[in-house]
Amino acid sequence: MIGVVAAVATLGIGQWHPPTLALMQKISGAVFDPFGQIFLRMLFFVVIPLVFTSLASGVAQLGRLDRLGPLAGRTFLLFFLNMGIAVAIGLVMMNTVQPGHHLSEEARSQLMQEYGSSAQQTINKKAAQPGVSFGTLVEMFMPRNLLGAVAGPSRDALGDVLPLILFAILVGAAATQLREKERKRVQMALDTITDLMTKIVGFALELAPYAVPAMIYSVIVKVGVDVLLALSVFVVGCTVALALHLFGTMSLWLRFLAGRSPLAYFRQIRPLLITAFSTSSSSACLPASLAVAHDELELNPSTAGFVLPLGATMNMSGTALFEGCVVLFVAQAFGVELSLSHQAILMLLSVLSAVAVAGIPGGSLPMIAGLLATFGIPPEGIGIIIGVDRILDMMRTTVNVGSDIVTATVVDYQLRDRLAAAP
Repeated sequence: MIGVVAAVATLGIGQWHPPTLALMQKISGAVFDPFGQIFLRMLFFVVIPLVFTSLASGVAQLGRLDRLGPLAGRTFLLFFLNMGIAVAIGLVMMNTVQPGHHLSEEARSQLMQEYGSSAQQTINKKAAQPGVSFGTLVEMFMPRNLLGAVAGPSRDALGDVLPLILFAILVGAAATQLREKERKRVQMALDTITDLMTKIVGFALELAPYAVPAMIYSVIVKVGVDVLLALSVFVVGCTVALALHLFGTMSLWLRFLAGRSPLAYFRQIRPLLITAFSTSSSSACLPASLAVAHDELELNPSTAGFVLPLGATMNMSGTALFEGCVVLFVAQAFGVELSLSHQAILMLLSVLSAVAVAGIPGGSLPMIAGLLATFGIPPEGIGIIIGVDRILDMMRTTVNVGSDIVTATVVDYQLRDRLAAAP
């Protein structure tokens, strides 16, 4: 709240004294952004080891490999059902409010002029990616050089998480085939590393009261009220759709699939949702998700250790909803009509592309550019929403993380007796 109030005050002062606003924008880029990055990157430091150890430990804790089947089947079914419902809500909302018809030519020109270069970089990144086929799926999950894929192409980019997930599952599955004493030794080592990574996250959270307001202030000062007003209908439509899914769909799941009170549940996970909103990263929230699952919700460690790391990479319901909303919004802005059959295809593609999105800020933009091109919409149109993407990224990450923890709760409720009874 401090960051929002300070940013609005700065924009107000900038109305009658523009040099002050320009100075604060420079300070934001030179000071506040790097300070916020310290907070974020301390979280990113632990993403790779934490995903591996928590997922491998979750599989190893099963004790027997035949216990993985029901857990994995139920988890993946709920993941895709969750994302499909989210996209449907987003498309209904965009068809109802039709935000693209409220976007003026002046606003569109201003956004394209300011964010055109970013849009082009995003489009080029997507163009460099091969189309999806059986061969590319094998490459995505099983690269020849696992360490190279996980390490990433440069020091400025996170590595691929999908190969790491497959490798972690294989390690956990192999651990279940060891003698009980050896399995517990492997599991203890994995849990120890998980605890170490969680401690590092604790160091980062010490900076949160200062870094989060700095990041929010920088976003608002740079984007500006005029840009936000030009896209207000789109932003409000997305926000309402995201809220409907998180507090509507997920409440129904909690009540009817997990036997929990939605009101009490969301009170329990409130700190996790705040962390997701401030970090804009599903992966960075994984430590907090595991802590909440263990301490507040008292979920089975095996269930939480399996579902939550997978969810941080695959269960992107907020991202899928957002992708569908953006494609329909830009189509409306450019006067491209998408029929119901096209929107049904869009729903499927949004779900599939959301699975491949990295759980980091802005990870969905390359996928959106590809979806726009798929439906004959100028990919450059992504520049229209880049100006507000940072704020919406916070919201959809909150939905992603909230959906992950709810899914883990549902799976735990439905399989707890079966997993507990198995020897």
